[in-house]
Amino acid sequence: MEMPIPNPDVLVRKGHVVERLLQVLPADAVISDVAETRAYECDALTAYKCAPMVAVLPATTQEVSDVLRICHEEGVPVVPRGSGTSLAGGALPTADCVILGVARMNDVIETDYANRIIRVQTGRTNLSVTGAVEEDGFFYAPDPSSQLACAIAGNIAMNSGGAHCLKYGVTTNNLMGVTLVQMDGTVVEIGGAYLDAGGLDLLGVICGSEGQLGVVTEATLRILHKPEGARPVLMGFDDNEVAGACVSDIIKAGVLPVAIEFMDRPCIEATEAFAGAGYPDCEALLIVEVEGSEAEIDDQLGRIMEIARRHNPVELRESKSPEESARIWLGRKSAFGAMGQINDYMCLDGTIPVSSLPFVLRRIGEMSVEYGLRVGNVFHAGDGNMHPLILFDANKPGDLELCEAFGAEVLKLCVEAGGCLTGEHGVGIEKRDLMHVQYTMDDLEAQMAVKDVFDPQWLLNPAKVFPLDASDARRTVAIAAQ
Repeated sequence: MEMPIPNPDVLVRKGHVVERLLQVLPADAVISDVAETRAYECDALTAYKCAPMVAVLPATTQEVSDVLRICHEEGVPVVPRGSGTSLAGGALPTADCVILGVARMNDVIETDYANRIIRVQTGRTNLSVTGAVEEDGFFYAPDPSSQLACAIAGNIAMNSGGAHCLKYGVTTNNLMGVTLVQMDGTVVEIGGAYLDAGGLDLLGVICGSEGQLGVVTEATLRILHKPEGARPVLMGFDDNEVAGACVSDIIKAGVLPVAIEFMDRPCIEATEAFAGAGYPDCEALLIVEVEGSEAEIDDQLGRIMEIARRHNPVELRESKSPEESARIWLGRKSAFGAMGQINDYMCLDGTIPVSSLPFVLRRIGEMSVEYGLRVGNVFHAGDGNMHPLILFDANKPGDLELCEAFGAEVLKLCVEAGGCLTGEHGVGIEKRDLMHVQYTMDDLEAQMAVKDVFDPQWLLNPAKVFPLDASDARRTVAIAAQ
């Protein structure tokens, strides 16, 4: 995976840049020692690594503004970083950049239950947002699998979702306002504690922009009343396609579960060995959860189980207690860690129409044979957000490249099936050179024109999202104009 050639003029001025950063940040918030910067050399896409020139850990919006102003004046690229859980290389540094981490910015600024909002600093972890309000009967809906660790900053950057996004939507559906610091240090407020702001939908532009337009330091989030109850049902099938068809039929029936999760045999076996959740011996497994009153839950699950029976499940297990519900979810929540115990893997993030699930699952299985690499499928089936895990050996020459080629074909398949390259992980470096598969050059030019407005020097999060040749050309022009 190519990265831009570091700007030698920036590298030679490292000492001067560090000196200026120390004028606006505490000494322990500026990390310039080569050995210490290695802690920031990659995110969760660990196949690619590059230590940054410097890493900084501001604690306030003002400190972020000061850092960006200095980097803007010095022409230094900046890579924003939340918790480093990106699976698409969204926070991968360049050798001449300053990593700007928001981990120290984790305060709750305001909680307003009457209007159902919470305002937080964006270094706060996803799960701890719910933790701040759950005793009062509220929760924050988006729930990525990494919610224990991932930061709200990264959730906003990648428009993250999670298992329960089928009913509650992804980050953009639960984000009401942000404090954004632009590359020149200007602080702007976008949106706020109300449903829709007037004028251009700038909040929609910021959410999912992958650190290309500014650094979000504070966020106003929608919080919801906890439902009366929730109950999952576990379904086992002898065939991936049959499980996919069951998902499609549930959606077509007009039932709206809060979650429909899919796991295939490799994932089932790995999670059983890892977590011992008690899953059945089958080729494919669905976890379908509904919420509401007891009467609503009984009605919805009755309809869902009737649909499932038409597909001849090998097991149909409705939870009878909170303990049983926790065990049903245990394996799914452990899946990514469990797969990591048996192999290196690359986690993809294509999204497809739900009706295409049977076809796409069959083609992924055929491609697995063609490329000679195993695949574990675990994903949010209800909204067609697929997460195939391609297993490879990082120590075997050529295996990573083979995995990348296989992954590219899977993502192309998603687009051909009427879907898109990413659902919640973002483009990052992983998919940037596939953007032409989904977008024409005119489409990409329009997107890059937006970045030109927010970041005319192209200093923010270089080498991400846009094909490298296109972004390099923009960056070269910007450097020449300085």
